Amino acid sequence: QVQLAESGGGPVQAGGPLTLSCVGTEYIFSASYCMAWFRQAPGKERERVARIDRNGNTQYTDSVKGRFTISQDNAKRTLFLQMNSLKPEDTAMYYCAATNIQSYCPMDFERYNYWGQGTQVTVSS
Repeated sequence: QVQLAESGGGPVQAGGPLTLSCVGTEYIFSASYCMAWFRQAPGKERERVARIDRNGNTQYTDSVKGRFTISQDNAKRTLFLQMNSLKPEDTAMYYCAATNIQSYCPMDFERYNYWGQGTQVTVSS
């Protein structure tokens, strides 16, 4: 059963915007304390780009602060990542994820239990 499914990736020119969406099951959106967006570029480790907790608190990795915004619509069971001023170094496979941990939002991807299949973002200069 597919738990999370991303969409919205594609090619974009540097400086342009792109919004990713992630639709999930009712269970994940009702039970998860924390959901996040990760990305992984070829030859690099998977890194957490942004996260949002049940209270709406958000956190971003330094390289995307001021450019990316994470949000969620629980009624639509959808997690969003709005990306502006994209740079070639943002090129990666982007994944949404959720964790069973109920008290904090972990940084490590190993601590996330539910994953989508990923959506590719390619930024050209």
